[in-house]
Amino acid sequence: MRKIYHIVFVFCSITALFAQKKASVKDGDALFQRKSYVKAAAVYEQLPPSKTILQNLGDCYYYNFQMSNATQAYKKLFTTFKDSIDKEVYFRYANALKGNRELEKGDSIMGIYLGSEQNTQKFMKSVSRNAITSYRLEIMSKEKNKGDFGISFYGSKVAFSSTRNAIGKSYGWNEKPYLDLFSASVDDKGQLINIEPFPEIINTKYHESNATFTPDGTIMYFDRSGDKQVKVGNEEVATIKIFKAEFKEGKWIYATKLPLSSDEYSVEHPCLTKDGKQMFFASDMPGGYGSMDLYVVDIDEKGIFGLPRNLGPTINTAHREQFPYVTSNGILFFASDGHQGNGNLDVFFSVKMSDTEYDIPVNLGSTINSEMDDFNYILDETKDQGYFASNRAGDDNLYTFVREKNKLQYLVEGEVRDKKTMELLPGSIVKLYDLNGTLLDQQLVGKDGDFNFNTEPNKKYKIMAFKDFYIPAESEFETSQNGKVYLDLQMKVESYYDAEDIINKKSDGTILIELENIYFDLDKWNIKPQAASVLDVLVGLLKKYPYMEIQIGSHTDSRASSMYNLRLSNKRAASALEYLVQNGIERNRLSSVGYGETKPLIICPKNDCTEEEHAVNRRCTFMILK
Repeated sequence: MRKIYHIVFVFCSITALFAQKKASVKDGDALFQRKSYVKAAAVYEQLPPSKTILQNLGDCYYYNFQMSNATQAYKKLFTTFKDSIDKEVYFRYANALKGNRELEKGDSIMGIYLGSEQNTQKFMKSVSRNAITSYRLEIMSKEKNKGDFGISFYGSKVAFSSTRNAIGKSYGWNEKPYLDLFSASVDDKGQLINIEPFPEIINTKYHESNATFTPDGTIMYFDRSGDKQVKVGNEEVATIKIFKAEFKEGKWIYATKLPLSSDEYSVEHPCLTKDGKQMFFASDMPGGYGSMDLYVVDIDEKGIFGLPRNLGPTINTAHREQFPYVTSNGILFFASDGHQGNGNLDVFFSVKMSDTEYDIPVNLGSTINSEMDDFNYILDETKDQGYFASNRAGDDNLYTFVREKNKLQYLVEGEVRDKKTMELLPGSIVKLYDLNGTLLDQQLVGKDGDFNFNTEPNKKYKIMAFKDFYIPAESEFETSQNGKVYLDLQMKVESYYDAEDIINKKSDGTILIELENIYFDLDKWNIKPQAASVLDVLVGLLKKYPYMEIQIGSHTDSRASSMYNLRLSNKRAASALEYLVQNGIERNRLSSVGYGETKPLIICPKNDCTEEEHAVNRRCTFMILK
């Protein structure tokens, strides 16, 4: 019986193996080209890890915000094939690491990609401290991870896109349901209530999202994905188009595609200005700066669209700029992963300078921007509150925010660097004084070489940076009365041995002032005129650098007993110290030590030195202590 059972088991196992289709590179690549990333990843996970498979596998996870899995795949790729990886993979790997909260490693990879040093934590800390506003956030639905985003104002309500209530087939990209548009009210706790789907004329079996409405609420523009994939370059793409619907006799009708839409590229995320005369949107149409760019198009009184205009390189980068929103006074909010931020999409704002120009975008800071995607920011200016979307908790979720005035911090920040090499100098001490010279605060500089002090409005200060063996650097500044002050002080300190030819750094790390030798009469320690002239040079140097501290060392030759020589050298070193004090040098900056015959420069065989060799061993040294 056991034998029969074994034969049946083996037969069934073999049958099952043959019934399963063996995973192949061809199958994985076909799925990847169709952007069926979940299924493609399942195939690639079963295959030997070649360069292409690891890169595609990392991309599958990256495009679905599975940053831990993406990081693992990219790490294997970089470990094995680093010298032949496409440059853009560095960008995705860096953002995957940041999304996985490995910020230092992410900065290292992004630094290679950009060719410049990155420090996300320091940047976001500075941005957040100096932002005019901060944000209190609240997730808008107790039912998390419903794929809610694409929120907009809809009269006294809001409109948003979501996978909630969805039925039918899933979307190959993430194997989740297709998006529909919904309307809802927002209660006094910021929660979505009375959620209703838009009618079937709007919601189809494809994606609908990101609605925007004319001021009178009679026209809606929204995104809809294409009903088929078309070949664009080497990829099969279902492009996103903008549609228009009209509200007549109590219902939405028509839903027609706008002429600026195309099968060859996507146009998405429409946002009307408050007067309805312009539409901002994102597109990857030809002629842009890379990936998705922001555009604006005029709309005349008859609803006819003009020619779209790219917002230019101040706003647009080689990466994603999406989800525009424009306030009544023309401030543009948008999401980008091309401008410096916390990682992945961050929210930025830019002030309109003229009809064709915007100011440099400003990151909104870490109270609203996370290491994952943060986007779709809209603002009710009269209430200082609004909404945005983020996938920081996993899937896309909507958040309500209250915008608050940031506490006024009159902040001074900076770095301490070597003046010659420009290297950061951890271990430096930075001191803050008022103009009366009173010490107000001091900090020991950490490994990042930076410092910061909180100050008060409308006051003058002095700041000084100290480092052993360096000339202190100082700077004076004044705080304003009109708001937050940010001063970025590059405290560049110069080493004594770079500043003065007579100061040299030895191979053992000691810093010596190289002066002419001081000579004493036999068995004497009083300062002779020749010795005085040498010490006068030292007096001048110490007065030039009032924070320098030195040690005077005295050495004898080996003629006489060691105890005698030690006492004599101590007296000679002390005598030189007293000369400096008598000539105006503070005693607490000086120390003296006698070495006797213990540290000769020339060691003579059988202690039989010539007069010249004895003279060399009789010397004074001047070592810088600070």
